[in-house]
Amino acid sequence: MEEYAARFDDLFFSLAQRRGFREYLTGLLAPRERDKTITCLAGAEPVAGAGMPGVQRLQFFLSESPWEAEQVKDRRLELLREESATAPHDGGGIVIDDSGDRKDGTATANVGRQWLGRLGKTDNGIVTVTTVWTDGRVYYPLHATPYTPAHHFARGRSDPAFRTKPQLSAALAARGKAAGFGCRAVVADCAYSVSDDWYLALREAGLAYVVALKPHRGTWAPADQPPTPIEAAHSLTWRDAKRPGDWTPVERHFRDGHTETWWAADARLGGYGPDSPCRLIVATTDPTGLPEKATWYLATNLPHPDAPHATTSPHPPAELAEIVRLYGLRPWIEQSYKQIKDELGWADFQVRADRTIRRHQTLVNCAFSFCWDQWFAAPGPLDATAPDPYPNDGPERGTSPVPPAPTALLAQGLTRHPFLAHPRIALNRWWRAWTDTDPPSELQALIDAVTTGHGIDLYRRI
Repeated sequence: MEEYAARFDDLFFSLAQRRGFREYLTGLLAPRERDKTITCLAGAEPVAGAGMPGVQRLQFFLSESPWEAEQVKDRRLELLREESATAPHDGGGIVIDDSGDRKDGTATANVGRQWLGRLGKTDNGIVTVTTVWTDGRVYYPLHATPYTPAHHFARGRSDPAFRTKPQLSAALAARGKAAGFGCRAVVADCAYSVSDDWYLALREAGLAYVVALKPHRGTWAPADQPPTPIEAAHSLTWRDAKRPGDWTPVERHFRDGHTETWWAADARLGGYGPDSPCRLIVATTDPTGLPEKATWYLATNLPHPDAPHATTSPHPPAELAEIVRLYGLRPWIEQSYKQIKDELGWADFQVRADRTIRRHQTLVNCAFSFCWDQWFAAPGPLDATAPDPYPNDGPERGTSPVPPAPTALLAQGLTRHPFLAHPRIALNRWWRAWTDTDPPSELQALIDAVTTGHGIDLYRRI
């Protein structure tokens, strides 16, 4: 942590600021026992401990201390670009993610009654639009900005300062490209496909897109052509897997190692078509039934390889498999990225000012990037003074013993998430959550080691 935090030291003007930065990151990365409010980050009792010096110090660092969140954000992105394992490349994608968090009252900046996708309903809360760069191997946030509902502006939606979520997301995607995070396409769900401003902003930024369409949303089309994406999909020819007609088999690879055969096709709908600047791609597991939860209707400006304008398009041609792969990145982000940032305390802030909210989100993203920094870090030197967890009959160094199931799960968790390696309290709590019996000698040796202040050798006998 010290090595990572030291890379930001020149952005802070005092020792107190540097200390606050480290304390805040440490609190965010610690195992969750309750909401990561300021009192939790400072290790103080909720409510009653709000006046403690450590809590007030962190509160001042977050709210009043004169440091610039944008500079911290730029440094974080610079570190991601410089690290070979996380460096961006043109084969990745920028995924648009907007997450809503419920907040009570009306005094907090950007709060309002709006649709919160996480809750699946309209409620009082704050929605933050985020761009996430990913290539299917790594993923990390680029930029984020809270969406300000129209009622916060004097003239509502007509106010010149008002920006919709599609407008915000397009600006953030263009900003990511300008910061050096190239991508094959910007990926978004169907909420963004209804905004002409979104398409226009991406075109002006020179960015390709792959966006979902609502299956029953109609468009202008000649009388002899289907008016909706789902009807366009039904008009495609299909007999069986050996005679697929208009459909092409596409292999999808999932994180758990298994693969599935999907079917994809270029469909025609109004101005969409394989020979048009915009294509309509249908991808599904069953071309006959088009199951609702396993069928995608995608619009993209990545040209068809055989299109007349493929050689003059600003974007390289794309096969069906690549378009399906790009959109397949979005569900992964929905499942993984949101869970991890929630564990880091993304929505746990208890502040009201817009600047303070943005600072908190910047620090959460720093903690997120620190996790990747440690994941790809080279193993450090072994601690020769740490007790041997296999003193008698343990296997030779470099082999893989087979410990009892609970111990194996703990070892796997500590190996994959080094920042969770917390002294005796956390280890005992995790073990007691599994069983009431005493821990085996191997785990007890590990607990004794961290209790006496020895480091944990994560690479020795796991």
